[in-house]
Amino acid sequence: MSAFPEFRKTAQMHTLSNDEISMRVVVEGNGPDIVFIPGGDQTAEAYSQQFTRLSDSFRCISYDPRGAGSTVSPPAPWSIADFARDCAAVIDHFCGGEAVVTGLSLGGLITQQVAIDFPYNVQVAIPMGTAAYIDGFTRDWMQAEIDLRKAGICLPENFLAPHYAVYAFPAKALHNSEFWQEIKERYTHRFANRDPEDLISQWEACLDFDCREQLKDCPVPFEVIGFSEDIQTAPSMCKVVSDLAPNGVFHEIEGLGHVSMISHQPDVVAGKLREILHKY
Repeated sequence: MSAFPEFRKTAQMHTLSNDEISMRVVVEGNGPDIVFIPGGDQTAEAYSQQFTRLSDSFRCISYDPRGAGSTVSPPAPWSIADFARDCAAVIDHFCGGEAVVTGLSLGGLITQQVAIDFPYNVQVAIPMGTAAYIDGFTRDWMQAEIDLRKAGICLPENFLAPHYAVYAFPAKALHNSEFWQEIKERYTHRFANRDPEDLISQWEACLDFDCREQLKDCPVPFEVIGFSEDIQTAPSMCKVVSDLAPNGVFHEIEGLGHVSMISHQPDVVAGKLREILHKY
């Protein structure tokens, strides 16, 4: 089983290369452009189920970010500004210079930075499961994961799914035996094959991120989505982003966890995205 659901055959695969990076880019559908930025440890496939639900009305675009999938980039360390510059290159090349930009987790942080650094590229920013700055429990957890890998410790395969799935999905989902078997296999495959150096580099970029002051002057409309059962980025963290942005709106979706848009409740997330996009 692949780490994420696969794209349909109608999705087109491209390579975007410049002097700095070579990115694998996936495009499907027709209509207004939406660029989906993957989260930490994720490839473009993380949005395959959103492509399935939205590509009838929108041109959906995603890509493998630095440290994941087939993208080849300069050695780490990387900053969120580096990731944002990559996304702006995708928008310029595939979207004629402007698009809706959305992303989950690390992708949410990048969404914010793209809106700050390249406001002319962003029609509306929709960061999901995000934060203007990572602190408290989430910071301690992420730092502990980084330190574990820097110490050369590898988690045993039978521990991977029980460990990471708790941070991704609500309790009710995990206690559905059919869903758990699917997630158990997927998460074991996903993290057993994860390069520890890439994980370290992506996660350290998240911990270095702080856009609180920059958000206050960002002219881009922000539609921030939080999930009520999100352990990684609680809704209160997401609301800070919408409160700081001059044109910020906060949406909380009940009953979903940090990664519920993949396999658990993709219809609910796609429906919320459609609802937001109809405003623009």
